[in-house]
This record gives sequence, C-alpha cells and structure tokens, in this order.
Amino acid sequence: MRKSHPVRRVVLTAAATVSGIVLLLSLKPASDPSSAQAAGGALPQGGAQAAAGTTVTGEAARTQYGAVQVRLTVQDGRITGAEAVQAPQGGRSDQITSMAVPRLNREAVAAQSAEIDAVSGATYTSAGYRQSLQSALDQVKAGGSGGSGGAQGGARTVTGDVARTQYGPVQVRVTVSGGRIVRAEAVQAPKGGHSDEVTATAVPKLGQEAVAAQSADIDAVSGATYTSAGYRQSLQSALDRAGG
Repeated sequence: MRKSHPVRRVVLTAAATVSGIVLLLSLKPASDPSSAQAAGGALPQGGAQAAAGTTVTGEAARTQYGAVQVRLTVQDGRITGAEAVQAPQGGRSDQITSMAVPRLNREAVAAQSAEIDAVSGATYTSAGYRQSLQSALDQVKAGGSGGSGGAQGGARTVTGDVARTQYGPVQVRVTVSGGRIVRAEAVQAPKGGHSDEVTATAVPKLGQEAVAAQSADIDAVSGATYTSAGYRQSLQSALDRAGG
C-alpha cells in the first residue's frame, strides 16, 4: 500500500483551514444602514460629540418628504456635535437619510454655521436640515436653550424634545421671561383625520394650563389622552432646559 507523503498532508491540511476561515467570513451578516432609524431610534450621527456641554434643539422643518429637526451640542460657544433627531423615513428616504445626514452633521460641526452645502441627491433633506440648524443656532445666540439657567435679560424661547405618541409627535415651545412661563405652544402635534379636531381642541387648553401652572404638572384634556401626555413630556424637557 502506497504511503501518503508527509508534505502533501501538511499542504492539504493548510488548504482546508484557509477554506474554513473564508467560509466563516462569508457568513458574517451585512449591516443595514437604515436599521438605526427604527421607530424612536437615533439617526446616523456625524462630527464629534462632546462629553459635556449644552444641547439645543432647532425647530422641525417641514419638507416634501418629511420633517427634519437638528439638535446641537454646544460647548464654550462652539458646535461640538450635531445630529438629526428627525429626518425623512420610509422607502427610498431611508437610503437618502442614511447617506446624507452624517455628511450634514459633519458639515455643521466643520462650518460652525448653517452655511453648509446641500448633499447631492438629498436637496429637500439638506434644505430642511439647514433651516432647523439655523433655528438651533438662533437659540444659542439668544441664550435660549441647552440647559442654561434663568432668563438673561428679556424673554427667550425654549423648545422641548419631541415626544412620540400613538397618533404622532408632540413638541412644545415655551417663552420664558423673568423666570416665568409667559407662553406655551405646540410646534408639532398629531394631525390628519380625527387628530386635526382633537389637536385643535386640546392644544390651546394645554398651553393655557402650562402658563397657569408654571410647570408640566397639568391635567390631561378629555378625549386627548395621548396628545396631553406627549405635551407634558415635551413641556417638561423644555422646562428642564430653561433651568426648571
């Protein structure tokens, strides 16, 4: 019987090992760039995020494909981080958002302003991003957000975080003067179908309650339980940024 050569056995063993490694690598799952955009999840971020500093959320900008809203991290008067807390989603918008938003985030940090170039193929998202970014920068200049203390010489506006509800997002903006709430309004509220009627009835009442209570401890409006809960949540975040 013919014996197999030792060198041949070594070569065959090495080849089998390499083949096994290649097979294992080929089975690694591919990442989905749009997976970070699941409901309530964070959108892709760009630019350095500061470990400390204040946060400022711009107003939501409406575009043809959905809302865009930018939140900045500011430290020592400089933008150290930028992220989109809202951006168009669904269908092809997922692909455009995952491609455009990180670039826009990096551009905002690099430019230290809203004078940033539009991303090719994402004209509407870029325009909405710049609009919301500018509103956030306006708040920074006015000293109006990001966890700063009491009023600094006159009225200022503070926009709370977006609260997600079963029927749509709710976001509240308050005007503060002399350490007191002088106005509360919803910059976002559920809309479409019956939601239009509920919003038209509930939101003015909730705004009046916020001014009267000088806090987020306000009663829910009958028939608008979800909107009321979202309103209180966003109102509380705005008050937290205003220093209580």
